Amino acid sequence: MNGEDQHLAALYQRFPVNLARGKGARVWDTAGKEYIDCMGGYGVALVGHCNDRVVAAIKKQADMLITAHMSVYNDTRLKFMDKMSTVVPPGLTKMFFTNSGAESVEGALKFARKYTGKHGVIAMNGAYHGKTFGALSVTYNEKYRKSFMPLLDGVKFVPYSDPGKLEEAIDDTIGTVILEPIQGETGIIVPPDDLLPKIREICNRRNLVLIFDEIQAGLGRTGKMWAGQNWNTTPDIMCLAKGIAGGIPMGLILAKREIMEATKLGEHSSTFGGSPIACAAGTATLEALTEDKLVENAAKMGRHWREGLNRLKEKHKIIREVRGLGMMIGVELRFEVKDVLFDGIRNGLLMLYSGRNIIRLLPPLVMDETTVSRAVDIMDAVLTSEEKRRNVIS
Repeated sequence: MNGEDQHLAALYQRFPVNLARGKGARVWDTAGKEYIDCMGGYGVALVGHCNDRVVAAIKKQADMLITAHMSVYNDTRLKFMDKMSTVVPPGLTKMFFTNSGAESVEGALKFARKYTGKHGVIAMNGAYHGKTFGALSVTYNEKYRKSFMPLLDGVKFVPYSDPGKLEEAIDDTIGTVILEPIQGETGIIVPPDDLLPKIREICNRRNLVLIFDEIQAGLGRTGKMWAGQNWNTTPDIMCLAKGIAGGIPMGLILAKREIMEATKLGEHSSTFGGSPIACAAGTATLEALTEDKLVENAAKMGRHWREGLNRLKEKHKIIREVRGLGMMIGVELRFEVKDVLFDGIRNGLLMLYSGRNIIRLLPPLVMDETTVSRAVDIMDAVLTSEEKRRNVIS
């Protein structure tokens, strides 16, 4: 048992790795062993571990000013907002700073309720939006919800890929629809091409606020700056976090002006939101994404990933499906993935899971072809060992 476990609440699935440092798409443990990191801090290491731009920005800002409450002005914060305003989806011109994805979801639900005056929300089967009470209320999996009922009143869940069922669920209480453009926790579920445009049309016609949770899929992860761009669909509110500040805790809510301005002075706030050090890191992250062409690299490397993984699918009967966009990839197996993940660790590859039988890959967008090929080779070896262990003949 690691010494951390003597102190830490036992609430996390833990892996037998003690990380000491990282650079780009690689990390090293305290013994000096190197790993290709396809875990990426659950998508936080978006622009790579210890990205040079981010590190320099943090060091510079730390020498100047670390904290400044939103009740005062700050030029570092303004610089971030100016940079963000150049890449936001059309119409999402107002911002609210948070510190995490769950906080972004909580704020978005409040802003939508205040704007519509309606408490009802439609969420999707398979949705994951966080574990605080509001975010948990629109998260589908019962294993997260059942111990904390009752949650928010008025939430309905509908099938993710059936806009007809969504429209049937709308009544006079419903003011909001929330969804992930690509469902992450459920297993990298990519929607049919016509789904998001149809949901957008329904929300327009029924005067509903549409929230996109792009906490995992946004900021270049799918090969476009925003996941919704893959289907030419823009929400009314967007939730961001994870990699937005290169590893520093930060979240953001983007919304249409009229929605954000419906919430009045003092009705929502955050002590740490918009801190100078997070904003400095955030600006550096946006510069890395745009000036270093990491969004384009995510699209290119994503294709390389899927080509390699589809070759593995042809070779290994244990693989049921490969899916995803850009560098947000799921590999569904016919068996539980736990042994595969732990074998990957022994072979120098860190991977995630989505449910019991899906490998989730959220590598840093700085990954190159050589590293992708090496990661695929390790997965090949690991899957071969798993098939031998299970007596599966390929």
